[in-house]
Amino acid sequence: MRSLSDELLLESFYKAIELKLSPEFIQLIEKEIERRSLKVNTKIKKTS
Repeated sequence: MRSLSDELLLESFYKAIELKLSPEFIQLIEKEIERRSLKVNTKIKKTS
């Protein structure tokens, strides 16, 4: 995941939620987002 750009990481996160992928996969992406100190649109996140 470290090779993904910040933008692509966030896009992947939102798409994973939209597609209702496994919670474990979404948590992996969330941990990387937190590690990078990126901001997540909480309105989108709450729809999961």
